[in-house]
Amino acid sequence: MKSLQLQSCLHDSGKIECAFFEVDIPEPGSDEVMIQVQAAPINPSDLGLMFGVLDTDAVEQGERNGYPSVTLAAPEPMLRAMVSRLNQWLPVGNEGAGTVVAAGNSDAAQALMGKRVGVFGGELFANYRVLPAMQCLPLPDDVSVEEGASCFVNPMTALGFVETAKMEGHKAIIHAAAASNLGQMLNRICLEDGVPLVNIVRSQKQADLLTSQGATYVLDSSQASFSQDLSAAIEATGATLAFDPIGGGTLSNQLFGAMEAAAQKRMTTWSRYGSDEHKQVYIYGMLDPSPTTLTRGYGFSWSLSGWLLFPFLQRRAGLERMIAMQQRVVAGLKTTFASEYSDKVALTHALDSEAVKLYGKKATGQKTLIVMG
Repeated sequence: MKSLQLQSCLHDSGKIECAFFEVDIPEPGSDEVMIQVQAAPINPSDLGLMFGVLDTDAVEQGERNGYPSVTLAAPEPMLRAMVSRLNQWLPVGNEGAGTVVAAGNSDAAQALMGKRVGVFGGELFANYRVLPAMQCLPLPDDVSVEEGASCFVNPMTALGFVETAKMEGHKAIIHAAAASNLGQMLNRICLEDGVPLVNIVRSQKQADLLTSQGATYVLDSSQASFSQDLSAAIEATGATLAFDPIGGGTLSNQLFGAMEAAAQKRMTTWSRYGSDEHKQVYIYGMLDPSPTTLTRGYGFSWSLSGWLLFPFLQRRAGLERMIAMQQRVVAGLKTTFASEYSDKVALTHALDSEAVKLYGKKATGQKTLIVMG
């Protein structure tokens, strides 16, 4: 069986290209199923594979294999940093949803035959995909494939943040770029679980959105009072854990400084080495690709690390916790973990340059769903 599949390649000629290919789809093995993909969201992680950190406003329209393609000029530093992927065509699409149309002979695979499922595992910007049955989440009858298409990346990431806080013993969480789809999910989870959450946004409109959804602490970083507001919120919540999707610039540094100032107010004895209360910031995105600036004026009890969903699930969460997280997501796909899409695009038009420029914007509220009809 043939399937249309969207792939990306970083050419050593200095171009990154996205194009469609017709690929062979194998018959499912014993524990595998074949899914007819019906919808798949475009997440920042997908854009990273497609275009890196490049500005999609500069895409050039082309054609390959009789379908639209797009290219962007790749600067020399990008070629050096990604030398291991040069001249390789890589399939795109981390998650999606569809119908199981063929299944292997195992009980787990056969149980999914004919069912609508949410799936993760890559290569899902395509018509068909063969995957292990264990990577499929059967969708409830009242959940459409479009509602179930975003059943993994954002929901499990937001839930993973809360699980990380619980596992590491933090009382409260700070989250930047908090008006995103993921940020709104995190707010709903924290409200349900009674976890104090400090939301950092970039405009009054975004602040109003989260406040209307019940958020208690919403800080607008564009306001002159932001530093004072941040310090007050951290003092009130006792937050010692932050998740930063921006990455570059000084925000992580500012978070460390505010957390240390609050911790020092709780100290009974002064120390030249600062507070011994551990402060943790996880960077999980690259909205700002510039260097992360740290002044280190906040003692020695702190860590700056990267956070990614798959390593968290594989190395820290464990199978039992992961299954419980998945069950919670499926039960809340129409409520806590509901996703909203600003745009929809057919698979065969997903590489039209105007569509790319739209979904390539790193803007709050911008989330495009690819539909395969």
